[in-house]
Amino acid sequence: MEPKDYDVGNVDIAWCPGCGDHAILNILKKVLSELSINPERLVVSSGIGQAAKAPHYFKCNYFNGLHGRSLPVASAIKMSNPELVVIAESGDGCTYGEGGNHFLHVIRRNPDITHIVHNNMVYGLTKGQASPTSQLGFVTPVQVQGVIEQPFNPLAIAISLEAPFVARAFAGDTDKTKEIIKKAVLHKGYALVDILQPCVTFNKTNTFAWFKENTYYLEDAYDPHNKVKAFERATEENKLPLGIFYINEKRTPFENSLAVYKNMKDPLYKRKVNKGELSKMIETLKA
Repeated sequence: MEPKDYDVGNVDIAWCPGCGDHAILNILKKVLSELSINPERLVVSSGIGQAAKAPHYFKCNYFNGLHGRSLPVASAIKMSNPELVVIAESGDGCTYGEGGNHFLHVIRRNPDITHIVHNNMVYGLTKGQASPTSQLGFVTPVQVQGVIEQPFNPLAIAISLEAPFVARAFAGDTDKTKEIIKKAVLHKGYALVDILQPCVTFNKTNTFAWFKENTYYLEDAYDPHNKVKAFERATEENKLPLGIFYINEKRTPFENSLAVYKNMKDPLYKRKVNKGELSKMIETLKA
């Protein structure tokens, strides 16, 4: 398949020229193309915000829901039909702010979904107030004297909760970000990819140039299987590391542990049953 196979035709894209969302959209199309994922087999769940508009702009099944609620929907879709490729995609405010509780518990449940977060360190839809990842001192129309709260660190939180796959990427580096997302999609279990990207309208501090100057890639010899070292690298502040921080292959995906799939030859969504057969299935599950 080619990236153009995911084009949806003439659609007005609401993002500002130069927004990092454009780069992430193009990278994701390349990922899906190189993995030969059929659009009919793909479902993208998103919340509210500029990043949450992403599934409007490429060919896929999608659910555009409430602010901060992309993860429970994505989890339910994967549980209902494990054969689907499920991606949750939204911004740092939607995911780590309004959706922070769901972020914590989806890691605990560990459904086999890929979680792509567009992290521009600002609320880009609701006119530029600080987001959970905004840096200390960042001045906005709301935080006129600068942000005073400690920034939320999604990577450190995910690693501490034994998330199976934790990575950070940069929208300005197409090739390396593409490879990171490909590995996340292929990983069995919950996979977080936090993508740093600029908001050219409301964040004049964390620009493309700033991210290039203030990030670096984890060295080739780095071992992502060491939880303590992964946590240490995730908490670095002078420069932000990029790459795959942590891989935990010991956890079983949530849907693989459900009795409805462990005790049945075929998942329920594939079967046509009458009431009598359904009663027998229920008794089998209870046993």
